[in-house]
Amino acid sequence: MPLLSPRPSPKMAATPSNSNLFYTVEVGDTRFTILRRYTNLKPIGSGAQGIVCAAYDSVTQQNVAIKKLSRPFQNVTHAKRAYREFKLMKLVNHKNIIGLLNAFTPQKSLDEFQDVYLVMELMDANLCQVIQMDLDHERMSYLLYQMLCGIKHLHSAGIIHRDLKPSNIVVKSDCTLKILDFGLARTAGTTFMMTPYVVTRYYRAPEVILGMGCTENVDIWSVGCIMGEMIRGGVLFPGTDHIDQWNKIIEQLGTPSQDFMSRLQPTVRNYVENRPRYPGYSFDRLFPDVLFPAESTDHNRLKASQARDLLSRMLVIDPERRISVDEALMHPYINVWYDEAEVNAPAPGPYDHSVDDREHTVDQWKELIYKEVMDYELVYNTPGGGAGAGGARGTAATHAPTSTATNAAADGEPDHRPNHR
Repeated sequence: MPLLSPRPSPKMAATPSNSNLFYTVEVGDTRFTILRRYTNLKPIGSGAQGIVCAAYDSVTQQNVAIKKLSRPFQNVTHAKRAYREFKLMKLVNHKNIIGLLNAFTPQKSLDEFQDVYLVMELMDANLCQVIQMDLDHERMSYLLYQMLCGIKHLHSAGIIHRDLKPSNIVVKSDCTLKILDFGLARTAGTTFMMTPYVVTRYYRAPEVILGMGCTENVDIWSVGCIMGEMIRGGVLFPGTDHIDQWNKIIEQLGTPSQDFMSRLQPTVRNYVENRPRYPGYSFDRLFPDVLFPAESTDHNRLKASQARDLLSRMLVIDPERRISVDEALMHPYINVWYDEAEVNAPAPGPYDHSVDDREHTVDQWKELIYKEVMDYELVYNTPGGGAGAGGARGTAATHAPTSTATNAAADGEPDHRPNHR
């Protein structure tokens, strides 16, 4: 899998920040004021929540990613999301969830507090790049297995991701995978007829689009969309807005049952019932053999059949009929990788969802975040080394299939599993 393209080195500011532990560097049009242990910053991505740079950590002697949360106190929504992301990153600890190596702020009082920096493991690419490659069944099933392991770990803490998509799933050249970006992780969906989405909607489950609320297998729908995109090489349901999104789904999968309709809010049900009725297509037609690895061996035909069967159980409009995470992990296409220690890793501490339900002002959220950062620094971030001195949490899997899609050296250990191809 390709390494991210190198960028020009940023310009150093003339003077260090408010202490000799920090310095300031311009990265593009963003100013980073960071601990001196982090050098050689290069931009690798940006989003609604902030800009991310690759950097070198001179203490642990490893490459890392540093995310500067973008104006986290701009409004209540941004502040709440920043708080939730930081809390969840501190909470979870699984090899398929991105690890938090450090967190800090250069400001030393609540009045001055403006910036939060999260230091994470550096990966090679996100899944958007991988989807463009010709993946064999071994690699595709292993990537899906790791997604499911990470999701199961989140669910064990009562965390539903709700925003799984290729851009927030990252991989290394040895095919190991991690889920990131928990800013939307929660339970409730937005209202169908009222609020258009401000985030990518292509991977959003029908129950979220239709404002039904959601349960854990809302994330399974997203995995199904990602799997289908890996096979097809393009987005399955590229809706231009939330209504068009629904139309794209029913055109391919068919109009759902009356039982499903009866569970919708009256205004939503009225709209959905008045759409043209679609019979949908079979999964053999949606995902024909020609889309799968070309070798016409009995093994590949079996794997293609298994992949279609798994897709047909994930991409089910009615969440009550959709496969669960545990069932998906036991599916023949996935369970060749099953490892008890990965599937049932120790659960994180439960996440206190009551925080999400509280109404706070921006200043109150700011104080909550500041306290979380100070508590973290007190435990982990000492001048002598600090967080991450022991290396990344959630180490890379040791049984990944060897990637032939890149010439980059794999970061993991050799494969100790039998070759299932």
